[in-house]
Amino acid sequence: MAEKFVIRGGRPLKGTIAVRGCKNAATPVLAATLLTKEPCVIENLPLIEDVFKMLELIKSLGASVDWLAERKVRIEAKNINPDKLNQGLVAKLRSSVLLLGPLLARCGEAKISQPGGCFIGARPIDVHLEALAKMGVTIKAKKTKICGKKGNRFVCAETAFYHLKTANRLKAREIVLGEFSVTATENILMAAALAKGKTIIKIAAAEPHVENLACFLKKMGVYMKGEGTHTIEVIGKNKLKGVSHQVIYDPVEAGTFILLAIGVKGNVLVKNVPVSCLDLFFEKLRTAGANFRIIGKSAVKIWPAKKLKLEKIQALPYPGIPTDLQSVFGVLATQAEGSTLIHDPLYEGRLKYLEELNKMGAEIIICDPHRAIINGPRPLFGAEVGPFDLRGGAALVMAGLIARGTTVINDIAPIDRGYEKLEERLQKLGADIKRIK
Repeated sequence: MAEKFVIRGGRPLKGTIAVRGCKNAATPVLAATLLTKEPCVIENLPLIEDVFKMLELIKSLGASVDWLAERKVRIEAKNINPDKLNQGLVAKLRSSVLLLGPLLARCGEAKISQPGGCFIGARPIDVHLEALAKMGVTIKAKKTKICGKKGNRFVCAETAFYHLKTANRLKAREIVLGEFSVTATENILMAAALAKGKTIIKIAAAEPHVENLACFLKKMGVYMKGEGTHTIEVIGKNKLKGVSHQVIYDPVEAGTFILLAIGVKGNVLVKNVPVSCLDLFFEKLRTAGANFRIIGKSAVKIWPAKKLKLEKIQALPYPGIPTDLQSVFGVLATQAEGSTLIHDPLYEGRLKYLEELNKMGAEIIICDPHRAIINGPRPLFGAEVGPFDLRGGAALVMAGLIARGTTVINDIAPIDRGYEKLEERLQKLGADIKRIK
């Protein structure tokens, strides 16, 4: 039976909460350990479902995985076999697509089902496939069925199955990506790490977690320049070494906790905040009238503000407002003065959570799959809602904490994919939130 959150809102929140390691940095770094036969040690891992599933996929290939401490793992991929990849698990994890680059670079072959993850609109892997084809990869695709349990039901769904192969070592090329795709950038960085010659990636994503992966690859011996910009050069090596690496703290989780504290009018200190990654985020809060203070390089203190006015939130590739924070900004907009335009051009399914906010008393006009107008401030009231996806789920938790009465969030598995023991950490701030079956 799917687990639920039961939240009794309106409680004052105060205290300290610490940000964990970044999910979107952890999964590519874990995938990149497959590029070497030597052992790698990865630290500061968040204890979340996406990390556990990626480690299971790596183990299914034949690598050894040993936990050295609570957030520290040792991986040795001495002998790996692409044929052994757990395809059923691939179908449940969007970031499993990150295995393509390392497997092709190391083994010359990869077999993978259409990756799973949150249902937030069309998320094809064409950008990955087109870029890899330029590096000499032949690609065959066929339709297949994946079956498994969904809640209490056994279901089957039609999906694509890809067989990628290269006869020789991957070829370094100049590659222009069709969009600012984070995972495609990461995949080509890993593929280029063992390719012969210089690979140039244009229209590359510049997100902090892409930089974190680049840092890891450089430690392994890859020459690279331009990471953090939209043009990256990589000169591959014949062999990479095993190294230790720390995953960065999560800017999305930091932003979520900061916005949550503002929304509930809490007195909260958020620690382990990667402040330098959130320039536009903090500027938006300043102009909105939020009360906060940045302490040093990694802490933010929040206290209640009398009035907020957001006006417009537009999700954009880094260094813009992350699409992963659009939904929590949407909840904050229900408590802000006047009308706020929410615009997320990146995914057409990211506004579904707004329908649930309307159930809770919000006044929201959904203009199209990418835009909505939220009128505020409006009181929210407890209701039974569903999370839809990871970030929408976090937004509904925030809404439940703001709302009067009791909110029930059904099927919280998507939330567990990205937030470690969320209810326990919020309870320490004084939230009345429980996990039930």
